[in-house]
Formats: sequence, structure tokens, C-alpha cells
Amino acid sequence: MPELPEVEVVRRGLHEHVAGRTVAAVEVLHPRAIRRHLPGAADFAVRLTGQTLEAARRRGKYLWLDLSGGDAMLAHLGMSGQMLVQPVGAPDEKHLRVRVRFDDDGPELRFVDQRTFGGLALAEVVEVDGARLPRPVAHIARDPMDPAFDPTAAVAALRGRRTGVKRALLDQTLVSGVGNIYADEALWRAKLHGERPTDRLSRPKAAELIAHAAQVMREALGQGGTSFDALYVNVNGQSGYFDRSLAVYGREDEPCRRCGTPVRREPFMNRSSYSCPRCQPRPRT
Repeated sequence: MPELPEVEVVRRGLHEHVAGRTVAAVEVLHPRAIRRHLPGAADFAVRLTGQTLEAARRRGKYLWLDLSGGDAMLAHLGMSGQMLVQPVGAPDEKHLRVRVRFDDDGPELRFVDQRTFGGLALAEVVEVDGARLPRPVAHIARDPMDPAFDPTAAVAALRGRRTGVKRALLDQTLVSGVGNIYADEALWRAKLHGERPTDRLSRPKAAELIAHAAQVMREALGQGGTSFDALYVNVNGQSGYFDRSLAVYGREDEPCRRCGTPVRREPFMNRSSYSCPRCQPRPRT
């Protein structure tokens, strides 16, 4: 699933290419693409038509477009969702799910999703701690790249959970935007194993970890995000390149870039964790 840097790349592209434009027509080509919009495809199309897309916004890994009518169009990218800006008349993508045309007859917005795990929905906007968020996103914490992010509060929240530090780092209600890839990279930089209990983390070490998470995501954003296949692309269809800079994620048995020890892969929540056995020793029970 795309993490904060990948979603931010898409958000910037959407803001540049569709913000300020008015929707002329909406075509839903697959019902699963709007399954989170419970009133259905016809309601989605009718309510979105005539709306101006005022701004593209993000909270952590969650992306939406503010609408002139006061609601938001929330985009769930899932595992393979793509928001593409394409010229009118360009050949349809094989997995095109939703098409949005604009009244200026300029490039259209397309939602493409091979695995149909993602989707679009219209959502009410509510105010939470001074921020206006779609209601389904209201419980998501601020991310380390948010100007209003409070590192002290994030450290307290992280240390307050009785769990492994990687599980806490992935909890979007504590700190948002960090997914499996950047959690592993931040833990490697902080020399922490993901199973280190959060209540055994000192405040300085927890603060260091969060700072590393923010830094690695900034670096990834500078390279357009991380891409392991053709499914993650920006609105122009270009892939990110940060996978070439990853220190441990996806590098099983390759030498650690700090000490040379082969990187290990361990099962974690139906996924995998990557770490250095020497730099990140497993905590004692």
C-alpha cells in the first residue's frame, strides 16, 4: 500500500492538474470502485457533477479532494490504485474504474485499479483539532511532516502503548503516514528491533525514531516515492525511485550498509520485516 511519500506525490500532482476545475461528467465503470460510497454509483456521479475540485489534501496516507459544495471526494488507493491525469481521447487503461471529465474540455481524471482494493467515495467534512477532515479520516493522527505535528505528544503516545515499537509506529492513530517500508528504514537508522517493547523506550530514543521516520520519508518524497513495480505511479504515470536507496527493506541476505552483516527477513503481521541482526539485535524476553 502506498505510504506518505507516495501519497504526497500523487496529492501534489492532483493539486497542480485538477484543483480549480469543475466536473462536467462522471463515469463509473466498475461498481467496486465506489463500494465505500454506500448510496451507489448513480448517486456518486450525480453529486460530483457540477462540483469544483478546490484543493487536493492529505492526512498521513489518506488522500482527498475538497469540493465546492462542502464535502470531499476521498480516494483510497489500496494496493494498486492510481489517480491519473490523461488527455481526452487517450486510450482507456485496462483497469480503468472511474472517469471524471471537466467543463474546460481539458485532461480528464481517471481512477485505475488493477486489484480493485481501492476506491472513491464522497464524505462529509468535519472539524477536528482545528483541521477540516473527511469524517472517515477524523481519527487519523497528524504525520511527522505536518506543520502542526507535535513530536512530544507523539513520543508520549508511542511510549504509552504496551506493544512492539514497529506495531506502534504503524498505528495510524498514534503517528500517521508510516507504513511497513519506512518503519523498517526508520528502525534501522535508530538501531532498534521492531519487537522492542515501547514501554522500554527512553524518551530520547523514541524521539530519535520519530525523527528518523520523518527524515526517511522526506528523502523518499524527494525521489518521487518508492516503487517496486508499475502499480505505484504519479498522476503522469511515472514511478518513484527511492527503492534504490533503501537500507534494509526488501534486501534479505544482502549486506547491511552499516556493518556488512546479511539483512534478515522475519514474518510480521502477514507481511515481512527487514533488519540487521547485528545493528538491531532482537530484545531479550
